[in-house]
Amino acid sequence: MYENLNFKLPPAGIVGVIGPNGAGKTTLFRMIMGEETPNEGEFKIGSTVKIGYVDQTHKDVDPNKSVYEVISGGNEIIEVGGKSINARAYVSRFNFNGSDQQKKVGVLSGGERNRLHLAMTLKSEANVLLLDEPTNDIDVNTLRALEEGVESFAGCAVVISHDRWFLDRICTHILAFEGDSSVYFFEGSFSEYEENRKKRLGDVVPQKVKYKKLVR
Repeated sequence: MYENLNFKLPPAGIVGVIGPNGAGKTTLFRMIMGEETPNEGEFKIGSTVKIGYVDQTHKDVDPNKSVYEVISGGNEIIEVGGKSINARAYVSRFNFNGSDQQKKVGVLSGGERNRLHLAMTLKSEANVLLLDEPTNDIDVNTLRALEEGVESFAGCAVVISHDRWFLDRICTHILAFEGDSSVYFFEGSFSEYEENRKKRLGDVVPQKVKYKKLVR
C-alpha cells in the first residue's frame, strides 16, 4: 500500500499520521504492534518499548466493573506521568463525574467507552502511545484532558487523526500518506507540513485510495 517508507520515531516526539481512508495508516499501527510484517524491508522495535494502544474497538475491558474501578484499579492515589494524583479527580477529567464514575462498563455508550479507554491508556506505563482517531465522540473537556495527557506523556506518541485542529495543537512531526503509495515524513507542526506540501505538490488534496478490480 506504500513504498519506500523510512522513518524513526523521534524521542518524546508526537507524530501525526494523516491521509485518506484505506491508505494504510492503521496497517502501520498493526506493524508497530507486531500484528503484521512488511512485504519488503524491515521494521525494528526496540527491546525497551512498551506500547499503549487506543483503538476504535475498545476491547478487553471487564463489563461488570465500574468506570472508577477500571481506571483506578481500586487505588485512591494513582501514578500518571510520574506524578501521584487523586484517582477520582483523574477520572473526572474525562467527564465522568459523581454517579457516572459508578456506571458499569457494560452499559456505557460508544463515546463514554472512548473516554474510558483514553483515561486507561494515558495512565499506563507505556512509552509508545498509539492513538487511532482519539477525538471521535469526545466532548471539549475530554479533548483538553487528551491534549494535556499526550503533551505530558514521557515517551513517543503516534496519532492517526483527521482532526487538523487537534493535530496542529499537539504534533511535533507529521507522517503523511499522500497517495500513489507515497509517504512523506515531516518535522514540524501540521500547519507547517501543509505549507511544505503545497510548495512540493501544489494545492492538491490526497484522494481516497482506489483499488483495481479483481480479474478472475
